[in-house]
Amino acid sequence: MGKVFAYARVSTDAQDLDPQTDELRKDGFDVLVVEKASGASRTRPELARLVREMKAGDILKVVRIDRLARSVSHLLEVIETLEGKGAHFRSLRDPIDTTTPQVMFSLQVLGAVAQLERALIADRSKAGLASARARGRVGGNPGVRAGDPAAIAKIVKSMDETYVTRLIDSMETFMPTVRKMRPAKPWPDVAAAVSQATGTTWTVKRLRQSVRRLVAEGLVDRALMGRSALPRRRRSDELAVLVQGIALANPGMSLRAIGGQLELMKLKTPAGKINWSPTSVAHLLNKLPPGATREKK
Repeated sequence: MGKVFAYARVSTDAQDLDPQTDELRKDGFDVLVVEKASGASRTRPELARLVREMKAGDILKVVRIDRLARSVSHLLEVIETLEGKGAHFRSLRDPIDTTTPQVMFSLQVLGAVAQLERALIADRSKAGLASARARGRVGGNPGVRAGDPAAIAKIVKSMDETYVTRLIDSMETFMPTVRKMRPAKPWPDVAAAVSQATGTTWTVKRLRQSVRRLVAEGLVDRALMGRSALPRRRRSDELAVLVQGIALANPGMSLRAIGGQLELMKLKTPAGKINWSPTSVAHLLNKLPPGATREKK
């Protein structure tokens, strides 16, 4: 039997958490997590940490679903994440308890409603923009077009919140590799391993920025950003490790294709060139460890 985690949220400091915590305490829980964050924002460090740490058999409990999710799609996203872990969700005032099989049909209906809701919103937005253009009205934020600092700051803040939200949503795809390797391994090695594990291209700059931001949000250990315990290698040695890793993981990949992958990662050759020739790749492959073989193409 897993633990029962209770989650309570209010939007502002002026609001009182007691009614929620009292009701949750009456129903019973093992751990209580409280948070003060807007319901319109998915940037909630406490909720993200709670969902990330839950294990199979655990239950996430709230008083009402609006305390957890900002929309039906967000609710379904959280529930799917929990279900993927073998954990469950329960709302005291709503007929949602994923520990029972009957609720799954209701969730499927909610999913269909969410999909229809998104389609209707998109259609209305397109129709509104077309109508405005027909009347000669320019879309966008008037304050931004006028160069208003307050309007620009608001847009920048919104973009930053969106970035953090996406980062939190995707962190479990790359952070396990980072936690396993840092700070013992240098960042180029970690970026190569993350790229291999996720199937997407991660540059050192992008990975460091992502981890640094998660540290700032209090979601990962600051020690991950520390200096590598290993002596720093020459840049050519770091590139050799990366190229060898790509070659060994993809034995059928040609030298030109490996070079193209390095160009996508915006890595320069040891000579500082932007474009990778098959000869440059072959030079690094010559440093393959004993016993490792590869057909050169």
